[in-house]
Amino acid sequence: MKFGITQAFPCNYLPDREERLLVCVEPNPSLRIAFSALTESGFRRSGDQIYRPHCTACNECQSVRVLARAFKASKSQKRVLSRNKDIEVRVSHENKDDYYTLYERYISEVHADGSMFPASPEQYFGFVNCEWQAPIFLEARLAGELIGVAVTDKLERGYSALYTFFSPSLAKRSLGTFFILKQIALAVEADLPYLYLGYQVDGCQKMNYKQNFLPQERFFEDKWHLLLKKP
Repeated sequence: MKFGITQAFPCNYLPDREERLLVCVEPNPSLRIAFSALTESGFRRSGDQIYRPHCTACNECQSVRVLARAFKASKSQKRVLSRNKDIEVRVSHENKDDYYTLYERYISEVHADGSMFPASPEQYFGFVNCEWQAPIFLEARLAGELIGVAVTDKLERGYSALYTFFSPSLAKRSLGTFFILKQIALAVEADLPYLYLGYQVDGCQKMNYKQNFLPQERFFEDKWHLLLKKP
């Protein structure tokens, strides 16, 4: 397969560092075929692009996948599920209009200091949608009102959590954790072994929630390494 390397740009995770990406530059039909295999080699999707960090002097980004069949919720995770028993979760194959409205509010109120601010329809649809494989959407509704969406990719041997956004006013419900638990359950229901959570960066505090879902594997030194407890 053909790959290209981007120029260096400011790192989104670690201050005062730069990052580069290794990007698959195959045509769209080939990307659809290769997507699952590339994900199992530490790659990730953003829009139509499949990429993996390729930094010269840094290996902090490690792809994480939860072993869905072996996963057992912790006491705190069970409390999150109990706290949200009144939420209805459905799987949708359509990127609905009210998703962007919630996304814009989430970015504006939660990530106004991040690289995705300010939100725009072009940025949202360019990031979420994909010409060669449509994502699925786990939508959460409370009394009929949309309160959260987890954009998810289906793989040959699992699911990949692309991005989750939710109502900022419901932060006490721990909806980020709630959605991951639902995505793990989705993988188990489909008899698939993995839920991919993207990259863990130990030096970035906002990424540390991923270490709470065990057992998991992390990809570094060109292979997966099993973790049974928090590092």
